Amino acid sequence: MSDVAVSPPLLTAAALVDARRVPPFPFAVLLNDGSRLEMLRPLRVLPGKRVVGEGFWNGTRVLAKLFVASGGVRHWRRELDGLKALMAAGIPTPALLAFGALKAGGRYLLTEFVPDAHTLADDLAAGGAQEALAAVCVRLGELHAHGLVHGDPHPRNFLFAAAEPLIIDGDAVRHRVAPLPGKEADANFALFLAQLSPDQPLEGLLAAYRKGNAHHVSEFAALQPLIERYRLWRLKNYLPKTVRSCTAFEVRRNPRRFTAVARGDAEWLAPLLADPDRALSGGVLLKDGNTATVARVDFAGRALVVKRYNVKNAAHALSRAWRPSRAWHSWREAHRLRFLGIGTPQPRALIEERLGPLRRRAWFIADYHDGRNLLQVLAPHIEDAAPPEAVGAALLRFVEAFHRWRIGHGDFKASNLLWDETRQCVVVIDLDAMVQHAHVAEYACAWRRDRARLLANWPAGSGLWRWLNERLPLA
Repeated sequence: MSDVAVSPPLLTAAALVDARRVPPFPFAVLLNDGSRLEMLRPLRVLPGKRVVGEGFWNGTRVLAKLFVASGGVRHWRRELDGLKALMAAGIPTPALLAFGALKAGGRYLLTEFVPDAHTLADDLAAGGAQEALAAVCVRLGELHAHGLVHGDPHPRNFLFAAAEPLIIDGDAVRHRVAPLPGKEADANFALFLAQLSPDQPLEGLLAAYRKGNAHHVSEFAALQPLIERYRLWRLKNYLPKTVRSCTAFEVRRNPRRFTAVARGDAEWLAPLLADPDRALSGGVLLKDGNTATVARVDFAGRALVVKRYNVKNAAHALSRAWRPSRAWHSWREAHRLRFLGIGTPQPRALIEERLGPLRRRAWFIADYHDGRNLLQVLAPHIEDAAPPEAVGAALLRFVEAFHRWRIGHGDFKASNLLWDETRQCVVVIDLDAMVQHAHVAEYACAWRRDRARLLANWPAGSGLWRWLNERLPLA
């Protein structure tokens, strides 16, 4: 066996465009100065546009961004200008090492590779990120004090190698007037806060922001409507991504089938997606109706719910054929709820059987939640003056979240509300008829129906009924 190291293949920008989402790592590119950049592993790929990864150049480990699209020069220039603006202001960011043209078209930009780094998003996912959040808010304040604004202040764009955060993604950094005017500072800080979970305590973060920017003192009440507006804006941009191929989701379609799955779930779920009925028939049947068949399925070490939406007859098939299926609706609404921080089982996949543009049967796959429903949990407390404190408080928080975001469930019975003992919260299922209403009057009608359906679970005049009736909003 030869001990001679094999050099990775040399690729051009055109070859990387053709490779779309799967460039053949490792590979190498030639830079305009004649040096060679070896790309070792991918970190992010925008198909046909940009390849970001760990690389090796002139004996140095680097973070390399390759701008390979024909119009990539504009983004390369914005990235370069943003990094230079951060460095000029003294805002910590990975060191800029080299930039220029690739030998055969395209542009490159190399920065210091920060080993063992993690992002604010990693910290938030792990829990207990208050110190990291405060440090990022100080950094955002410093950014604004120097007249800079970050157009995409997502938690993934704040990198920690030690206690102090580094700002990355120079493409989103713009220079304004120093210090940043109050309205612009409020808007950009609110955009950052809107990236956080709605359950995340936010008011204390304003004090941290002021440590970095003493030029502007705002109040949280002024930020709150901006945060909610940005959350809705982000939600509007996010939901279409759940049914198209992108960084987060893998979508496959042909004239007979449509499948959407989170990219991280695609591999382990592949056998189930190939034959959902086989998994359904081998599971524990939870419901077997004319319009839906539901089973708990143990698959790849996980407990899942597979719900198949059936076609009753020719008339039913015709009425459903031109509309998004109820599985499509459940998939979208589950992602809506989780985006807004409202409890619902993790959606895993959507499958639609199709005949050209016509939809037939469909399947919705989600995590199985083994909590008891509220009908069971509250059965011993029907005549009590109040439900158990934790359950009552969680139910009111849940209703307040639905009310704040103007969400109508459509079948608000207690058996569709599950109690999560571990997280002490209410989890909602059966999202077929759920709607987020754009208009207050529409929502008021929907809420009155939901309110009446929830109260109808318990005898009118009972202690539990009275407790709820006194506390649930009227409209």
